[in-house]
Amino acid sequence: MTDVLLPVRTPPARRAVPTTPTGRDRDRAVDALRAAAIAGVVLGHWVVTALVAEGGTVRTASPLQFLPGLTPITWVFQSLAVFFLVGGHVAARGHAAARARGTAYGPWLAARLARLFRPVAAVLVLWAVAAAGMLASGADLTTVHTLLKLALSPLWFLLVFAALTAATPLVARCHPLWPLAAVAAVDAVRFGLGGPAWLGWVNVAAGWLVPFALGASRPRSPFGADRRTGWALLLGGAAATVVLVAGCGYPAAMVGVPGAPVSNLSPPTLAAVTFGLAQCGLAFLLAPSLRRVLRRPAAWAGVTFVNRYAMTVFLWHQTALMAVTAGLLWAGPLPGLHTAPDGTAWLAARLTWMPLFALALAVCWTAFRHHEQHRAGARGRPVQRAGVSAPPPLR
Repeated sequence: MTDVLLPVRTPPARRAVPTTPTGRDRDRAVDALRAAAIAGVVLGHWVVTALVAEGGTVRTASPLQFLPGLTPITWVFQSLAVFFLVGGHVAARGHAAARARGTAYGPWLAARLARLFRPVAAVLVLWAVAAAGMLASGADLTTVHTLLKLALSPLWFLLVFAALTAATPLVARCHPLWPLAAVAAVDAVRFGLGGPAWLGWVNVAAGWLVPFALGASRPRSPFGADRRTGWALLLGGAAATVVLVAGCGYPAAMVGVPGAPVSNLSPPTLAAVTFGLAQCGLAFLLAPSLRRVLRRPAAWAGVTFVNRYAMTVFLWHQTALMAVTAGLLWAGPLPGLHTAPDGTAWLAARLTWMPLFALALAVCWTAFRHHEQHRAGARGRPVQRAGVSAPPPLR
């Protein structure tokens, strides 16, 4: 997909519509799916991630452990498969376009990985300084470990996404059924034959290769052009997931739940992959409607804005949550912020904190957005690049 360079000081929402390419160069449905997933993951993390302050330490907890009725929200917010589907489609299309222009594989890959990893440096530096400061001030080691893990553990996604992006020329020739069969074989050995638990980590690559390869399979076709494929994926993936959950003992939650013997996400299971295929089918079916909606300038401007700062939102939204939580420790245990997520009252209280999380994220965005968009233009001027290609995960 073609990127557009915009002056840094240009208000992105106002300039998005007239300066973002249309037609074959940009599929607005792809941008919309990515933007919706970004918003969903942020809200999902803010709902299911609790920081409990007790006895001078801070630990993580999840309302899913105490409120199994919240399980359906994981079916909405755990949208990794759609991220990899869109990522595979964009990578394969971009590589094909680069080859047509005569651009070699090396420069093409370097440009994509630079956009992916450039903003990470600011996160690593800030948290290195913060960790050193907390330890120097006598903070509990468990608390420091908890905060660092929460802030940095989602970065595993970038490594997997980068590896699959680097393998795009090979992935474009890979039928999605091949890695799907590998995931099924791994789970059969793990759960059916009592194989070692470490074998499941093979699915980190194989599991997310399934939607990535699905997205990369037809780089020159419009996203979601084949509605029959969309219905087959949606109905077949949903049916397979129901069978695996109801008949084979897989968890119903599509994210990890503390204390559960099996996580569908760490590492990915066959149920997570079949559920992801159902999500991919739904994405294909929604694509035509999204294109129609995004003919409206206001809707397209909002989607473009979110995509332009996707990495900034991804990398800093958990820091925003932790900043609010830590900043109000002086006020005592506040419901929904410092207390255990053990009931519906906690959930109701947590929802009231969401605007403050959003405000903290806006502050982070203001401070760090230039690490994502700041580049040297043709005349040495800073410019902005529209169309960020890296989505965040929900753990």
